[in-house]
Amino acid sequence: MFNLQNLLRKNIKELVPYSSARDEFKGEASVFLDANENAYGSPLKSNYNRYPDPLQYKVKKRLSEIKGVPPRNIFLGNGSDEAIDILFRAFCNPGRDNVITVPPTYGMYEVSANINDVEIRKINLLPDYQLNMEGIAEAIDENTKIIFICSPNNPTGNSINRADIETILANFNGLVVIDEAYINYSRQKTFIQELTEYSNLVVLQTLSKAWGLAGLRVGMAFASEEIIEVFNKVKPPYNMNEASQELTLEALQNVDQVNNWIKESVAEREKLRANLSIMPSVIIIYPSDANFILVKTENPKEIYQYFVDLGIIVRDRSKVELCEGCLRITVGTPQENKLLMEAFKNFEESRKK
Repeated sequence: MFNLQNLLRKNIKELVPYSSARDEFKGEASVFLDANENAYGSPLKSNYNRYPDPLQYKVKKRLSEIKGVPPRNIFLGNGSDEAIDILFRAFCNPGRDNVITVPPTYGMYEVSANINDVEIRKINLLPDYQLNMEGIAEAIDENTKIIFICSPNNPTGNSINRADIETILANFNGLVVIDEAYINYSRQKTFIQELTEYSNLVVLQTLSKAWGLAGLRVGMAFASEEIIEVFNKVKPPYNMNEASQELTLEALQNVDQVNNWIKESVAEREKLRANLSIMPSVIIIYPSDANFILVKTENPKEIYQYFVDLGIIVRDRSKVELCEGCLRITVGTPQENKLLMEAFKNFEESRKK
């Protein structure tokens, strides 16, 4: 039976969080002399001399309208990486507990585990890039606190079988973290709607991909109110600055624009797949529910360097286990994709000489 209190580290249970000036006073006022701010303003066109809302209520309220989740079930952080780090610091005892990942997958799970001195148990995906359910079951012990599943997965691009994820959620007494950074491009529906069914579910999303706000570093975690309270207890007082909150709120008014970009990106992804499939050097193009495709080639390093010399940068994943020989190619604009294909064709022609 899942019990959040049994997962929490003792020091986090006993932690008295920092109480900021903006936590202690909520409401309207004309004179703020409580937070030792610079009362004269900022040397900028906009004033940023006041501390931001520590819980980003306006942004969460707008996200609530878009996602269909109450604000109390939303955490906002400095990218999804902050949420990942908080999960380790709140729930995993250094040197004792462990987490499970399913490589090849997003590398920050392992980096955060290493930073926090938490054992990471890697259960590789199967050759079709789906979960090794038997391997995961065997790896779980009494000190396993979290299972990380990225879906759609990075770098493979495919969505993980939903029934398998649901099986883990129903049978694992720790936290199951579903990283949905690329969910906007997927045919699979988000797990956010399952929050009321699974109390051990944490869903990560980001505004860096489909929403085009990578430079603002805005990550989201969706979970039960009890879990979100833990995030808010552990996070720094002002973890999302005022400029990011203002710009994010402005961006969130443009849902139609983002939906149009998503449709175009998916269409360009399929066009790119078709064009790459006729390249002699291409061996496999893996199915993708993301804004990138994983392409297995005969000579990835040679192709990668050829592109670099032309100022076209893709990601060489050929050293990653189960991605041997692969390049990860982000779907660009129609013009960028055209330049990529012209470069690929020229590369193939150069091999014939």
